[in-house]
Amino acid sequence: MPITADTLLHHLLKLGGLAFLVVAGAVGIYVYQARFSAQQEIERLEHRNEQLAAVVERLGAARRVAEILVTEQREVGGVLHTTLLFVESARDGSTLPPKSFTIEGTSAHLDAMVIKFERDFVKENDPLRGRSIALFTRLYGDRQAPTDGFRLDEPGKIPDAYRGADPRVTQFERELWQNFWRLADDATYREQFGVRVASGEGVWHEAFRADRLYTVTLDADGGLNLQSEPLKGIYREALKARGPT
Repeated sequence: MPITADTLLHHLLKLGGLAFLVVAGAVGIYVYQARFSAQQEIERLEHRNEQLAAVVERLGAARRVAEILVTEQREVGGVLHTTLLFVESARDGSTLPPKSFTIEGTSAHLDAMVIKFERDFVKENDPLRGRSIALFTRLYGDRQAPTDGFRLDEPGKIPDAYRGADPRVTQFERELWQNFWRLADDATYREQFGVRVASGEGVWHEAFRADRLYTVTLDADGGLNLQSEPLKGIYREALKARGPT
């Protein structure tokens, strides 16, 4: 059958339509893939930003480890004696039984042994080494010699604040505290535990007052801090009801 001009035109239009569909389909697939890839990239960047924000938060985080209140101040033999109520926080945030100490003077010094782990462990929120740990060793006043101060935690033993935690942590930390000064002096030994720094630290405040609350915190990848704030009314009333020690 001879091919007429109309038949040829019909076939050309049909082929053109198919070509258009193919091109349109290819463009549609390209646009979809581009949008999908862009969405994936956006989600990846958002996830990365969330991870970075979490890392920054962990590196800058501080945990409350103790609170100190003045319950009484009185002169004895011409020397002001200050009685402090010392309350530590356990790893899970619970409160340990309070301890009371009477120091000579108004300025209280708190000494501690502090272990700081490599920052990568903090970034990764490692269950064993995800934050610094501290052992309080001594509390004393400005009118006392450090050797006459009050012992808080016993060097070489797990502090009360860490007891009852994950047994792996307890065993791990027991070895750290038993060999604390070796960690301080032996870089190779520190590397075995992922320890960055092991050293003695101290915080103190010039004058402890009965109208202030003093809080000791421990930075996730750093050392100890001592801050004070006005004592809330409920604490003042509780101290009044408690009476002199």
